[in-house]
Amino acid sequence: MAGLTEITPPAPLAQTSTEIAPPKVSSPQLAPTRPATQTPTIDTRRSDTYYQVKATIFGALIEAIDLAQLAKLDGESAREEIRDIVNEIIAIKNIVMSIAEQEELLDDICNDVLGYGPLEPLLSRDDIADIMVNGAGTVFIEVAGKIQRTGIRFRDNQQLLNICQRIVSQVGRRVDESSPICDARLADGSRVNAIVPPLAIDGPALTIRKFKKDKLTLDHLVKFGAITQEGSTILQIIGRCRANVLISGGTGSGKTTLLNCLTNYIDHDERIITCEDAAELQLQQPHVVRLETRPPNIEGEGQVMMRDLVRNCLRMRPERIIVGEVRGPEAFDLLQAMNTGHDGSMGTLHANNPREALSRCESMITMGGFALPSRTIREMICASIDIIIQAARLRDGSRRITHITELMGMEGETIITQDIFVYDLLGEDANGNVIGRHRSTGIGRPRFWERARYYNEEKRLAAALDASEVKVEI
Repeated sequence: MAGLTEITPPAPLAQTSTEIAPPKVSSPQLAPTRPATQTPTIDTRRSDTYYQVKATIFGALIEAIDLAQLAKLDGESAREEIRDIVNEIIAIKNIVMSIAEQEELLDDICNDVLGYGPLEPLLSRDDIADIMVNGAGTVFIEVAGKIQRTGIRFRDNQQLLNICQRIVSQVGRRVDESSPICDARLADGSRVNAIVPPLAIDGPALTIRKFKKDKLTLDHLVKFGAITQEGSTILQIIGRCRANVLISGGTGSGKTTLLNCLTNYIDHDERIITCEDAAELQLQQPHVVRLETRPPNIEGEGQVMMRDLVRNCLRMRPERIIVGEVRGPEAFDLLQAMNTGHDGSMGTLHANNPREALSRCESMITMGGFALPSRTIREMICASIDIIIQAARLRDGSRRITHITELMGMEGETIITQDIFVYDLLGEDANGNVIGRHRSTGIGRPRFWERARYYNEEKRLAAALDASEVKVEI
């Protein structure tokens, strides 16, 4: 793969076929092997004959190549060496193919040896959000919020398993029959989940949530229609004035992206500590400490859970605590932190609307074994969280911020919420695209008004609320 500096022979892998695992590449990144401006075509026409020819050439290449010498070359030189040997093999075996077919085969084999095999054309595309491999013969991608099937396929499940093992081994993880599930973070920040037989019945399943090279901002979200300019201003003020924020949404709704956008408005003199399962956040502030959970080793020891990180970061003199995703009893520790002087803390969780987000918070605390009355938990939630921001992926694949909701207090046993900014669904056009509008609900002075005044933002907040109440964008 272009840009790699060292190639080392692979560690022996348990295999059920005669394939020899390609050499393992050190310090890989999911970086394009082609210029970023090109969009590789996803092949849908490769036949069984193509894969038979490729297997023949690949077998001859493994016999002819000197792995020890290859390991001494940089990425580009290694590719050239492999291409020279493959060209000789094609000539010796009298394999007839066009120049275009030969170039395609050369790239394919180089990717197998030095990169991530058939995944390389997909990894080099910045418009793909997710890559989903369901066994050797089925690969799906998500583009612009829509899932589509590709013609990409692996030679067999053993090749796919080798690719999975190569990917996770770069971050010190393993995936095999004895440890069939693995979550990993690649060098470029992309998240990887691999699950292999016997748990995956139809062959290894690999899911990659790709890491975007260009960091999105609220201005980008305005351009994409996820929020209006007035709504963006309200979010900027929320991020700046140290409101405690919970970002709620479904899978793929843009929660992490929105969290990244809000952190842009944190002052540069604040100490920020992030806790994540897989480090994705791209904070630009100079004073950031990034913490990441760790799974247990093969003996089942050494696991570090999210709650351990959140509790430990309280001893690290944080000013803001940011939790990548709240999914368990760490919700209690995050609420405690929000309520004990760490204003401006943020977190995300999975829920379909702000009210469900509150219920999930309560249920996560209860499932964590805390023997507290429901009213006490709700009072803690109400005292800790200022704002819930709801993100959603609509049925046409577009992403919208549907609610900016603030918590007002308790009324009896119920938490009272108030929508500041909402997205109204109006229907869809002839092409099936959702039509809607963002609008202010007409709240003159939200509960965090005094906080905004303290940061000299009350005039901007008032202007944004007034403008979005009368100016509707469809």
